[in-house]
Amino acid sequence: QVQLVESGGGLVQAGGSLRLSCAASGSIFSINTMAWYRQAPGKQRELVAAIFSGGSTNYADSVKGRFTISRDTAKNTVHLQMNSLKPEDTAIYYCNADIALYYSDYVRVYWGKGTLVTVSS
Repeated sequence: QVQLVESGGGLVQAGGSLRLSCAASGSIFSINTMAWYRQAPGKQRELVAAIFSGGSTNYADSVKGRFTISRDTAKNTVHLQMNSLKPEDTAIYYCNADIALYYSDYVRVYWGKGTLVTVSS
């Protein structure tokens, strides 16, 4: 059993900043890729940023230069620093991770329940 818990969402004015965090818990052997996705009203879920086990990162074009993803491997956590927020960033943000459990021979994908980010103009 594994659980991803997000925190840090809320209401912020355009131009402001928020920092999202996600902590994974359970019988975790290792975590490969961790990522943040988001889903705005009436739109499909999209990848915002990902960070791989080696430390390399990938960002959606719409957030490059504004968002930064980072991880603390020892604490099984991932963060998303969001600066210069725009109203179009308003969405539910979901934590995602590829996790290998101690009792498993394979890696599975896990999702958090999401945290709402609202950016007002």
